[in-house]
Amino acid sequence: MNLHSVFLRKGCILPNRLDPLQESVGDDWTMVEEIAASAFDAVIRQSGWHFIWVHGSSARRGFGTTRENATSRALTHALKGIAGRFNAAELDSVQVAKYPGFYMAQVAVEPRQIQQHTSLEMLDEGPGS
Repeated sequence: MNLHSVFLRKGCILPNRLDPLQESVGDDWTMVEEIAASAFDAVIRQSGWHFIWVHGSSARRGFGTTRENATSRALTHALKGIAGRFNAAELDSVQVAKYPGFYMAQVAVEPRQIQQHTSLEMLDEGPGS
């Protein structure tokens, strides 16, 4: 996982012939492997679709006995903070601090939307979205 990694909500519809290698992250998300957000954006746009950048980050903390464990927990929590109407996210920042006996990570992700049309429709998010 690197800064500007792209995460797709499971069930995210992508343009035809676009099938990137993905790794599962938690119950609802996958990480697009080895493609930074800027390159992924270019591929989406070449297909005639849109990779819309949305304001409103989700930052969460995670604790663990290793750096990786703390970061993974923080990432999972941060992705849960992305509104249900958005089908993608981008890793914006990762900060890890070491304390006696544990690590604390803070991860921030930015919501993104992949869609064929140009306008971002305002959908009712309702409870749990």
